[in-house]
Amino acid sequence: MPTTPAPTKDRSAVRTLLRLWPYVRPVRVRLFTAAVIAVVASCTGLVIPLVLKWMVDGPVADRDSAGVWLGALSLLLLGAAEALLFGLRRWLVARPLSRVEADMRADLYRHLQRLPVAFHDRWASGQLLSRGTTDLMLLRMFLAFPLTFLLVNAVTILVGVTIMLLQDWTLGLVVLGPAIPVVVTCVFFENRYARVARRAQDQVGDLTTVVEESVLGIRIIKGFGRHRSQARAFRDLSAGLRGTELHKARLLATIWAIIVTLPELAIGAALVLGTVQVAIGELSAGTLVAFLSTALALRWPVDSIGFLLAMSQEAATATERYFEVMDAEPEDEGVPGGRAPRDRGFSGRRVSAGDEPAASTRRVSAGEGRAESDGLASAPTSAPASASASASSASAPEGGLRFHGVSFRYPDADPGSPPVLDRVDLHVRAGESMALVGATGSGKTTLTALVPRLHEVTSGWITLDGEDITAMPREELRAKVAVAFEEPTLFSASVGENVLMGAGGDADDGDLERALAVAQAEFVHALPQGTRTQVGEQGLSLSGGQRQRLALARAVVGRPRFLVLDDPLSALDVHTEAAVEAALRRVLADTTALIVAHRPSTVLLADRVALLSGGRITAVGTHHELLRTNAEYAHLMSGDQEADRR
Repeated sequence: MPTTPAPTKDRSAVRTLLRLWPYVRPVRVRLFTAAVIAVVASCTGLVIPLVLKWMVDGPVADRDSAGVWLGALSLLLLGAAEALLFGLRRWLVARPLSRVEADMRADLYRHLQRLPVAFHDRWASGQLLSRGTTDLMLLRMFLAFPLTFLLVNAVTILVGVTIMLLQDWTLGLVVLGPAIPVVVTCVFFENRYARVARRAQDQVGDLTTVVEESVLGIRIIKGFGRHRSQARAFRDLSAGLRGTELHKARLLATIWAIIVTLPELAIGAALVLGTVQVAIGELSAGTLVAFLSTALALRWPVDSIGFLLAMSQEAATATERYFEVMDAEPEDEGVPGGRAPRDRGFSGRRVSAGDEPAASTRRVSAGEGRAESDGLASAPTSAPASASASASSASAPEGGLRFHGVSFRYPDADPGSPPVLDRVDLHVRAGESMALVGATGSGKTTLTALVPRLHEVTSGWITLDGEDITAMPREELRAKVAVAFEEPTLFSASVGENVLMGAGGDADDGDLERALAVAQAEFVHALPQGTRTQVGEQGLSLSGGQRQRLALARAVVGRPRFLVLDDPLSALDVHTEAAVEAALRRVLADTTALIVAHRPSTVLLADRVALLSGGRITAVGTHHELLRTNAEYAHLMSGDQEADRR
């Protein structure tokens, strides 16, 4: 299970929560107004003890029934005013806080789309989902209640203590006695609760991941009868979360016991002392009633300190988790005027045997025809490049797709480990189709992922028609390059929407029908609502071959200049594959394409073939040339003897 970054030990909850200010600032006026109203409402409640004092020492003592009714009416009006003010506060914060939550969720989703693939490879999806749901809900609750009432309760306690001291300072000091132990307890509680709250929220993310994986992989779970082991894994994680939540409850119960017990003992002591003072005539009964009423009115502001601190710590943890994602560096948008190949000393340099076969270094322009081979039949792949071939390479046009000394190592790989790709040099000429062949794990998929910059090269560079891809905005680059992966991904949308996703919004129904025809995906017209049929989550309502054909249609619908296909026909039957290949040849005639292939039938779609072995291009030529001259290629293709006879 991927772990998320651990919280910093010196984290300040206040500093962490202050990071929410950019989202709160647009609604600060309403929130401030709501806080002022809540303070006024709370202080209105503190006027009630003063009215009680007047009633006891005045109308009650004088047996003035009219005065008693007046006091009762005053108490009723004060209670109604307090209730109305708190209701107004609630109304003021509801709309702006829902906006804050929506804005934060939108920003998180937008940022996730801009983060590199390497980030998503490291993070469990459940951790990201929990940050966009549970954590944001905690933040909205914090802004709606604890943030306001930490201020309101502090002001209420200050005003209430002042009133009690003015009534009788000796009783006031008795009630203030527990203040120091309560503050110490709160500080101790804050540090411990923060760690437990973080652990609980991370465990929620892990649990979300397991649930999501179980739903998406339900066919595997049922097919292999693994429902019991999955249930045990879920139960173990759930038990761990339950234990953490119980730990939180014990901490909260401990602080509540201290915060509630000490003030109650102090109020009891004040009651005894005040009764004695009334008995000996040093204190009026009305003053004692007012004092005790004020002390009781402060019970909720004091008792809620533990609850509010707990919610604040959870909100601080949620903020920390939210900004762990928001602080991740997004993909850069390209460097204007980026690195030209000649600036790196590529032009004119000799291509070593390890970079690309010597026989493949003779380049021709796209106008000379794609059927011409690179002469691999007459030269061994291990021969060094000749000076004339090197010079020819230096002066060759830079059209098409070209890899210049490209090396790649995954960001989280051991620095001492060998790179996945090691100084790859490869030129796919403009209008040419190049098949990329290699053993499993040789780096074919990784190489194709570098073209649309799903990953960034570790060293070297890639050009499209002579322009460094890092100099292009990503939006422009990905408008030029269309991709289709071996594992097709469909979204919970209609068939047409899934296909037209590859057109950037410029395609019409004619383009959709053309793309479906190329991919031999006319089966969609037999679906209940045709191209408007919803395919469901991950497209699992369709077969693997149907999903793969829709993914291929999505790649070609926008008529891209460059096409990158990662074994796009692997899930098709022989007859469908032949039909798709026939239609795809017409598309490839006008497109520069790099095609990962495992079968000779797919290889024969391409004009030339590049063999990737040990992270390097070790041979380039036509299919038949490599069958005759390269033992490794012949071994890879030996699974289908029929292809050799074509």
